[in-house]
Amino acid sequence: VQLQACGGGLVQPGDSLRLSCRGSRRTSSNNAMGWFRQAPGKEREFVAGVNWDGSISGYGDFVKGRFTISADKDKNTVYLEMNSLKPEDTAVYYCAVARSSFGVSSQRIAYWGQGTLVTVSS
Repeated sequence: VQLQACGGGLVQPGDSLRLSCRGSRRTSSNNAMGWFRQAPGKEREFVAGVNWDGSISGYGDFVKGRFTISADKDKNTVYLEMNSLKPEDTAVYYCAVARSSFGVSSQRIAYWGQGTLVTVSS
């Protein structure tokens, strides 16, 4: 399974950005999917997860209502809508397919995407 993430870029504080990640096969259609991020010098952290049925698995504590995750099963694609971006959101964002249909955690990931860089700077 290949995961193609895109949508990263350079934005200013307060701007919005939409990331997308498409799986190459329907393997991901019955699995939860999610987004993680890793900032320079920091550990990878959970951003958001969506269960196979479209219900939300959860968000990282830092999200505080600014991000929204969604999925299109027919397209095997997961999205991350990010609003009110802050400089501390700068990181490489990775999409992932979980091993199970419900719940997303870094310890139970079946496939990782290659990452897309988001830079928030004025």
